[in-house]
Amino acid sequence: MEQTSFVEVEIAVIGLLVLAIFVGIVTKRLRVPYTVGLVLFGLAITPLTHWQVDLGGEVILALLVPPLVFEAAFHIKFEQLLRDLGLILLLAVPGVLLTTWMVGWLLSVSMPGLSLPLALVFGALVSATDPVAVVALFRALGAPKRLQILLEGESLFNDGTAIVVFNLVLAQALAGQGSLDLGTAVVQFIEVAGGGLFIGLALGLLVSAVIHRVDDHLIETTLTTVLAYGAYLVAEHFFHVSGVLAVVMAGLVNGNVGPKGMSPTTRLTLLNFWEYAAFLANTFVFLLIGLQVDLPLMWAHRWEVLQAIAAVLLTRFLLVFGLSLFYRRALPVRWAAVLFWGGLRGAISLALALGLPYELGPARGTLQALAFGVVLFTLLVQGLTIQPLIRYLGLVGHAEEEEEFLRLRGRLHAARAAFERIRSLYERGLLTEATYRVIRPVLEQRQHRLQRALEELLNRNPTLGMEELHLAQQEALQAQRMALHDLFIAGLVPEDVYATLISELDQALVEQDVPPWPGWGLRRGEHEPPIVALLNVVVQEDDLPKVIAGLAALGVPVIDLEAQGGFMQRRRRVLLIPVPQGQLDDIIHVLKTTCKERMDWAWRPWRAALPLPIPRRVTVGGANVFIFPVERYEEV
Repeated sequence: MEQTSFVEVEIAVIGLLVLAIFVGIVTKRLRVPYTVGLVLFGLAITPLTHWQVDLGGEVILALLVPPLVFEAAFHIKFEQLLRDLGLILLLAVPGVLLTTWMVGWLLSVSMPGLSLPLALVFGALVSATDPVAVVALFRALGAPKRLQILLEGESLFNDGTAIVVFNLVLAQALAGQGSLDLGTAVVQFIEVAGGGLFIGLALGLLVSAVIHRVDDHLIETTLTTVLAYGAYLVAEHFFHVSGVLAVVMAGLVNGNVGPKGMSPTTRLTLLNFWEYAAFLANTFVFLLIGLQVDLPLMWAHRWEVLQAIAAVLLTRFLLVFGLSLFYRRALPVRWAAVLFWGGLRGAISLALALGLPYELGPARGTLQALAFGVVLFTLLVQGLTIQPLIRYLGLVGHAEEEEEFLRLRGRLHAARAAFERIRSLYERGLLTEATYRVIRPVLEQRQHRLQRALEELLNRNPTLGMEELHLAQQEALQAQRMALHDLFIAGLVPEDVYATLISELDQALVEQDVPPWPGWGLRRGEHEPPIVALLNVVVQEDDLPKVIAGLAALGVPVIDLEAQGGFMQRRRRVLLIPVPQGQLDDIIHVLKTTCKERMDWAWRPWRAALPLPIPRRVTVGGANVFIFPVERYEEV
């Protein structure tokens, strides 16, 4: 009997993975978010199958949520988080409390059959955001990094606070008390949330210290796995505090402290492992959402579901735009609009809804129907419309140029394939020479015309080729890695030499913060134009990757230095750029197209005798540029 049960579980898991593969292929072709496709497919196959997927909320929270939360927290740097920590905490703590109260109050007023304590349970249940689909879209579109951190940081912290608040109001509803003891609730909240953060901090530091003393990429990866699940287990079951917040803090600490003691190979292994672990967890979570949603139950409560959706949207709107007014740093209205519409609900809301106790009676089914309706609406409606909204608001730079770049590249690839095919037919004797002489010039001219158009477009917007440069760099490094591995397997390279060479390549592969193509082909040859000037450029840190990528496309090296301070508390970088003869205008054009507009200055040179070359300041949107004449330039 036990063997049969295990086989059934194994079949179910493999079946879900096969479905996920199919959904992934289809959604990529249709350009639909993967998570949305999983939900839709789960909804579609539920009536056609006899699968009985009955996972409790605790299973989702304990098994699937830790890898999702840990992976997201691991990749957020302290400096990125601290930059907007105030707004993130406003949205994650007061925001959750206000969402719980406002949604609960609105539903208790509009639905007379739902008492305020039960309505507050629902408000807490839907107060946690799950922007997985939105964050993935941000990365694909190249949306502002700060906006991504705001959305992801809010989700990380409000997941834990939402669960804490949910447990408090649920206990109140089960006790049947008419009013909440605010003082007791605040103390319990601080104990549970603060305890979870403290345990996560302690375990994160402990595991990071162990990692510093271990030099084995497999053991170190295993340690992070133990940390992710162990933090949740220790916090929830031994200290009865917030397990999700413990995982959040453990991930933040380990992601910022741990890598300092890791080898490049370990960091590369960790990145790949946690990317796959999060992918698997997301796959099961969103498939389960589609499989577990009770559509007949939702239809029976369709009017209540519509009221719940309206209450959640209204509360989110007031919350985002209201709290942003109290924040010391101005939040652009366009960003606030994306934060409002990008507040999707997902795994946490589903887990809490499934974990509602049966002691609630008929209200349990009602609350679950409302929760399923809100989750589906946010995933399917908001999840599918967030990309058009981002483009409409102009948060993605060079959208039209990107499409033109992709079209030209596709046409050039097709033209080359056509030429190679015709030449192959001719060389194999399947095409006469007369026909080949007629068609070859036509195909060659088309290739040259497309190549010129592509080069002109890249000259106008050098950053468009950044992704392609990054891919080429990664492929080149991976090819070297495979070649070394073949030599090692063949016994032509000893293990110590192999480990050293692999470590060098892995170091280049894991340096994700370094823009593509740094130092590749940028050393100047003997016959290249001389360096005639040195640019001292001050840019905003958010613009740095695009600036360096654009200059790299011109073959111009860059020296990057960190600067202190910054306009409106924005972090800045100082770049030293040697200017080859005849390329000053091209470099200035790259700076203009990659730096965000902020302030422009134009200063005339001082007419005075100074011991240093006199800089000339030029007008560039978003960057201060000083040009120094150069008598001699030498690379060491």
